[in-house]
Amino acid sequence: MARIDLVDLAHSYGGNDAPPESFALKPVSMTWRQGGAYALLGPSGCGKTTLLNLISGIVTPSRGKILFDGTDVAKLSTRERNIAQVFQFPVIYDTMTVRENLAFPLKNRGVPRNEINARVTEIAKLLDLLPYLDRKATRLTADAKQKISLGRGLVRSDVAAVLFDEPLTVIDPHLKWELRSKLKALHRALDLTMIYVTHDQTEALTFADTVVVMHDGRVVQSGTPEELFERPAHTFVGYFIGSPGMNIVPAEVKGREARIEGHTIRLDRSYDDLPAGARIEVGVRPEFVNVAKPAPDLLSARIERIDDLGRARFARLQIGAVKFAARVPHGFSPCGEHVGLIFDPARVHIYADSRLVEGKP
Repeated sequence: MARIDLVDLAHSYGGNDAPPESFALKPVSMTWRQGGAYALLGPSGCGKTTLLNLISGIVTPSRGKILFDGTDVAKLSTRERNIAQVFQFPVIYDTMTVRENLAFPLKNRGVPRNEINARVTEIAKLLDLLPYLDRKATRLTADAKQKISLGRGLVRSDVAAVLFDEPLTVIDPHLKWELRSKLKALHRALDLTMIYVTHDQTEALTFADTVVVMHDGRVVQSGTPEELFERPAHTFVGYFIGSPGMNIVPAEVKGREARIEGHTIRLDRSYDDLPAGARIEVGVRPEFVNVAKPAPDLLSARIERIDDLGRARFARLQIGAVKFAARVPHGFSPCGEHVGLIFDPARVHIYADSRLVEGKP
């Protein structure tokens, strides 16, 4: 187990002399504490798998340091880093039994047989694999095989970290919740540093204590699920996290007012020092905007449709040329195609060139 420090870490598949903007991973510095549960979240091509492979040793970084408990391991192999990695597709030996598969990483390291048996039994119990220990892996279902793959990664108690590269991709949707819950329980029980790569926000937010959101090779925000939802530091985080995602609307902002499509929205903070020439936008989550009957003092929007998600209803709207979403209060039925919008000023954020501006109380 280890604390992991990334120091100005960057990588280009085109060589170190490639233009900075072409790097698959732009420079990043951050610390991951021992025993933490982390998720690297973002769309395909954002750099999350590159970052994972740099940590594991599959890829050698173009620049920067990777410190495990203060020691730079950037030039060391995966084995020398003492890393366990679980991939999208189960990595198991079909001709072996479940017991033999789980024991294999320990046998390779010469662990005494009694310790192997005890550790295999412990991990099998945590993964609900005890009834299958003496069955050939080839006869098991895809989710059971992935449990074995997870177990092979977790069975070593001495690893610096366990890395998961979208391990639930091949699992049926109705079984994913069970395995996500199982991973969370395993993390609590084993106190291992776990880093989980996914493009699925539900997987990231339910597994990790800290979610690292990536976009275009950059880490745009790192924080708890609550922090990412409540105060997105970048418009991409606001849009990517949440369903529906955050509304991002061009606006003119001065003091405690934002002007959208000729209508003034009151703000909870003051914004008098916005950067000159910056692209200014208002960001607000659909949960914090209510549709209401049209009124002169409310911003007007045109209804395109209403989505009933069971837990809530959201209206899909048009404000000028901008798409927008807002909550439909219980019992409210719009009359006509236009509605008014009621904003919660405390939940309205201001962004300059996509970055959150704090404002003044």
